[in-house]
Amino acid sequence: MILCAIAAMARNRVIGKLGQLPWHISEDLKFFKQKTSGRTIIMGRKTFDSLGRPLPHRRNIVLSRDQTWMQEGVEVFSSLDQALETIERQAFKTEEVFVVGGAEIYKQSLNRLNRIYLTLIEQEIEGDTYFPDVLKEASFKITSDVPGVESNSSGISYRFLILDRKN
Repeated sequence: MILCAIAAMARNRVIGKLGQLPWHISEDLKFFKQKTSGRTIIMGRKTFDSLGRPLPHRRNIVLSRDQTWMQEGVEVFSSLDQALETIERQAFKTEEVFVVGGAEIYKQSLNRLNRIYLTLIEQEIEGDTYFPDVLKEASFKITSDVPGVESNSSGISYRFLILDRKN
């Protein structure tokens, strides 16, 4: 399996504010859907709560310390290790598995990630939740940098980056 993270972050590494995305970029949402549809996604319980439901056409895995927490349409694991061990037994070697948030799960998975799909919003945005500082992380290199089309509704400029782990 190829463990990937997928996220959108502002220049100041903000990924959330009060449990929500502090922007709306439809092109980024389309990119997220295209990359993760038909795949396994891993998220923390707070991220799941912010979505309000399992994402369709994906295997939804939720990490929760609360062993009694259950939700229809998701598989619940108490740790990232436990989830990855289970997925590893079932996934093809070339299958991408996506960590989709939140901040704590991104942080826990950072040393295991093979690739990061990152939408970089080209401005600083106020928020209270941050992505790890992967642009300064020595173990990743940018292998793709494609400017996004400026969002007409919000006027936000952004780029689609792919960061791969250095060998």
